[in-house]
Amino acid sequence: MVLRASNLRQVAPSLRSALLAWFKKHQRRLPWRVKPSAYATVVSELMCQQTQIATVLPYFERWVSKWPDFANLAKAEEAEVLAHWAGLGYYSRAKNLWRLAQEVAALSEVPTTAAGWQNFRGVGPYTAAAIASIAFREPVAVVDGNVIRVLARLMGERQEFRDGAQAMKYFQPLANQLVDPQHPGDFNQAMMELGALVCRKAGPLCDACPLADFCQSRGKSDLEVVPRFTPKKRQFATVDRLVVLAGSQVLLRRYGATAKRLGGMCELPTAESLQLTLQTEPAQIAKRTIGTVTYAERLHAVKLTSDLKKRIKTDAELEWVEMTELAHASLSGPHRQWLQKWFTRNDPPKPGKSP
Repeated sequence: MVLRASNLRQVAPSLRSALLAWFKKHQRRLPWRVKPSAYATVVSELMCQQTQIATVLPYFERWVSKWPDFANLAKAEEAEVLAHWAGLGYYSRAKNLWRLAQEVAALSEVPTTAAGWQNFRGVGPYTAAAIASIAFREPVAVVDGNVIRVLARLMGERQEFRDGAQAMKYFQPLANQLVDPQHPGDFNQAMMELGALVCRKAGPLCDACPLADFCQSRGKSDLEVVPRFTPKKRQFATVDRLVVLAGSQVLLRRYGATAKRLGGMCELPTAESLQLTLQTEPAQIAKRTIGTVTYAERLHAVKLTSDLKKRIKTDAELEWVEMTELAHASLSGPHRQWLQKWFTRNDPPKPGKSP
């Protein structure tokens, strides 16, 4: 029987049973599922925001090995936290996690409800529901991109959504009605897992889906474009960045703690920030995408002239970092990779006096 608004209560028990049976057999063995806890759930959920699980796995293992609980993380230094996060991007998540740990460590009791977890900075409805349902068995539904896709296809929803936030708000009531009251954590993880592994955006595996018999979209020609979203305009930008060396040191820009996107992190400085007009072709071009903007980052090797030295001394955000210390310099992931590639293609820096 396909799922409809009119028969939701009647069909929900069978749907839950089918989904949980599938999850028990096919779920990926993820480290935060082996021994679920509030701390492991918080760390994994914040790391997995806008980041693929395959990328997160080694970071999670290293993180919980170094800081196994809120109390240990609360005692860490911010620079150390950012250095361990480097490569995951969206560094405000790392700072939010660190501050959250400090707040939780100071409490006499850890919150057990989604409403309680939403009081922490960086924890929205989705993350709060995940924490409360997985760690404390509160029957609240998680709605992320994967769950939106599963629900939209199950219900045959063809309306166009402005963005994910609008779709999340639309499907939250339905998700709350479907969530298993006895096993909310497993149900939520099963919905997310189903969207990631079976009900995929492209090439959904309908024949392997445990909810195929409940789905209104199965066999429809437009299945892959459900849910529908208003197309976003793509933007492109070119940024000239500088590789400035002095002996065994490289010049980096460290953004202030209040910077919106890269607070406390380092990147290679831009030519514009150092008032340089570049006439030569870049020695290397790298690309990265942030949101809807794709940046062509052009890397230029620049000699340390007397004029440039003066500009550097007057810019409080610029600092010289030893190449041997880059691993601890809170350097953003793309820039770390670019420098590593740079020095595999060019002569490594030689020891020398500080500029």
